[in-house]
Amino acid sequence: MANPDFSVLFSGIDAKDHNLFGTFLTDDAQFRFANHPAVVGKDAIVNFLEGWFQSIAAIKHSDLKVREADGFVLTEGTVTYTRHSGSTLSVPFANVFNMVDGKIKDYLIYVDNSTLYTEA
Repeated sequence: MANPDFSVLFSGIDAKDHNLFGTFLTDDAQFRFANHPAVVGKDAIVNFLEGWFQSIAAIKHSDLKVREADGFVLTEGTVTYTRHSGSTLSVPFANVFNMVDGKIKDYLIYVDNSTLYTEA
């Protein structure tokens, strides 16, 4: 089965659409976001993201590059978070996806957004 269109995935994330996000996952997916503990299971991941999306005003991915090989997809680019105060944080990110039958089994996000909840 072919891999999904990752531009649709990232557009959904940028729209803070946690339900669309869930359609890309296997039922037993694992999601690890930066230094947060892993969240396991599609429903648990969707619930986690619903709450996390509320903690920011907006999110935007840009300069997206996608590379596919042997059941894995690597993405990289820049993510810009908008805080509820209106200030922003832009940082590079990389994701590793382990794919099974065209769905994401493992979604691993590598990003340093440690200053997201602090104002400069």
